[in-house]
Amino acid sequence: MKKLFASVLSVMLVLALAGCESTSTASSNAASSQAQNEATSVATSADNTESIEEQSEASSSADNEADNAENETPSEGGKTLVVVYSASGNTKAIADYIVSATGADLFEITPTEPYTDADLDWTDPDSRVSREHNDESLRNVELTTTTVENWADYDTVFIGYPIWWGIAAWPTDTFVKANDFTNKTVIPFCTSSSSGLGSSGTLLAEEAGTGNWLEGQRFQSRADESEVKDWVAGLGL
Repeated sequence: MKKLFASVLSVMLVLALAGCESTSTASSNAASSQAQNEATSVATSADNTESIEEQSEASSSADNEADNAENETPSEGGKTLVVVYSASGNTKAIADYIVSATGADLFEITPTEPYTDADLDWTDPDSRVSREHNDESLRNVELTTTTVENWADYDTVFIGYPIWWGIAAWPTDTFVKANDFTNKTVIPFCTSSSSGLGSSGTLLAEEAGTGNWLEGQRFQSRADESEVKDWVAGLGL
């Protein structure tokens, strides 16, 4: 009888130990699973955070590039224009050198009735220029146009002309009187075989009544390109 009771107790003890082990294993598995889930959640959160940061950096970089592109966009204004009246082509050659040196735009003053070689013969007292010189009322020379497209965009204007009797050829006066030089730097230049710049620039400035007129420069009728470009470089534009 005692042996039977002892056997029963042994079986019950084994079953109890097995149950405890099973419970411990289940708890351990559950804890392990929970820890794994938490680690996965943390890793996922970290990945998401890095992704958000990368997107934010990419967006910021794109914004900076857009801002830089906007800042590098040239502003309107600040352009240079060369205005020239050339009776025989000598002054036009100087104007072309200035355009080449500065990247300026070019505007040619053109009389409605162009001057012929005979008109320009100042040794003939009956030639057109001689009559206009003797009678100032004849000097209001009509031009094909005095309007420069986008005139307001130019803040530096070179004005070139040949010297006639010590002053600017009068078609130049017609252009100057017709335009507003406010807030513009104006630089006269002229060509002549012997006469200097004289008061030609000053007289044009008085006719304009506006603008910052500099002293200007006189060139021989067939000046070298290097001479003209050296002068332009010295202006510090």
